[in-house]
Amino acid sequence: MPSHDTIAREDLILFLNAAFACSGQREFYHTADEQRVSVQFLHAYILGNYRRLYARTLAAGVNDFNAAEIIVNLLRTGRETPPDFRAEENALLGAALRRLPPQRSWKVLARLRRERVNNRRTRALVRAHMAGQRDLTFQAVKYRRFVRAAALHAHLHLGGELPEFLFGTFRRAFRTPLLETYRQARYSAQAVYALPYSVAQGLAARHGIPPQELAGRMTARLTEGERLRVQRRSAAVVEVRPERLPLTALCLYVLGLPLTERQARAAELEDWLGRAAQAVLHRAPLPLSPGRVAAVLDNSYSASGSREKRRRPLALALATDLLLRAGCPAGTYRAFWTQPTASSLLVQAAGQTNLTERLLDALNWGAQTVLVVSDGVENDPPGVFHAALRAARRLCPALKVLHVNPVFDAEMLTVRSLSPDLPAVGLRDADDLPTALGFAHFAAGGAEVSDLETYLLERVRAFLNPGEAHVDP
Repeated sequence: MPSHDTIAREDLILFLNAAFACSGQREFYHTADEQRVSVQFLHAYILGNYRRLYARTLAAGVNDFNAAEIIVNLLRTGRETPPDFRAEENALLGAALRRLPPQRSWKVLARLRRERVNNRRTRALVRAHMAGQRDLTFQAVKYRRFVRAAALHAHLHLGGELPEFLFGTFRRAFRTPLLETYRQARYSAQAVYALPYSVAQGLAARHGIPPQELAGRMTARLTEGERLRVQRRSAAVVEVRPERLPLTALCLYVLGLPLTERQARAAELEDWLGRAAQAVLHRAPLPLSPGRVAAVLDNSYSASGSREKRRRPLALALATDLLLRAGCPAGTYRAFWTQPTASSLLVQAAGQTNLTERLLDALNWGAQTVLVVSDGVENDPPGVFHAALRAARRLCPALKVLHVNPVFDAEMLTVRSLSPDLPAVGLRDADDLPTALGFAHFAAGGAEVSDLETYLLERVRAFLNPGEAHVDP
């Protein structure tokens, strides 16, 4: 019968894998509703049984979707916080909320009002968050509905012209230029173009301005994320600046280009991809053992993702290839795609998932460490990877095999593994690959729950004091 410590370690690893990979969006095999129901169950279970560790996972690199869920759940159940842990939990909540992208942090505060979470700690967190904004006026314009909800919920008395802007009737002119521009844009189509793009979109519809015209005239004001969204969803011609994109977004951009364009721009794209990979490694190097490293990368049809996460599994496989290529010494790394391609730049999602054959190719090449990036659904043929892995480990006891999975399995409440002997680690963003590889040590059962607790404490220390060095297991 498993001990309490073993159960606790397995529960936490199950939750962290879900919190690394699941974003509540539709995946290739499961709907968005199935994803959300499964991950919400895990949140409730871990919160109820391991509150301290649940709060500390905010520092472990969980994705933004799950960080927001943890914040709301901790605030909703504030009465259950142990008195000796309250200060640390409060510090984690404040730091986690600050690190969320602005649109997510304001949505969290609006959700607290919608769900009627209005205890003293919640109001203090809202006040601190709003006081910490470098430009609250800009935030109020861009996220007016959410800022208004947060101010109402926490009973805040804002200074300057913000109360009139958030709650007034816009009959009088504002002295603050941005607020006045917004007021004028309610009546003048020309003033719309002087606003942030996300704000202008709503007012443009009011004035009958076509989306293509709005994007075309506001190109210079678009953020990199807005440029990508406009390119995907609109007929407007907007220049994307790939050199400014983070690695995962850049891989998605490249994979969205036609093959002919990828071939024609190969040198340019490879230079941008290489620079983005180096930027990730500069922040956190990959914790890999010396020797030959191979990547078995899944570019089967399921890597095309879903409508909400189009080509994301394939983008993470490509990003992993780039990171390993940049992080391993020359001649010690090689990629093996399930559907072989002349160049990683030309990879596409198609065909079956024949991971076993690629694993054997990697071992034949002499790999001492093999990193598998796949959703874990093996079908060419099914179930053979486990037998091949066991045989390989008998022949080469020093062989290290790691499995990184970018897809949360709603039925299994975790990321699917390829073998009982090879636990998978969840991954949503290429920037998190160093963290995921470090966490693989715990997922493989190579540590006790006390080791996991110590690791989380060290992560908390670095999370609350960003100047400290990166923490590895």
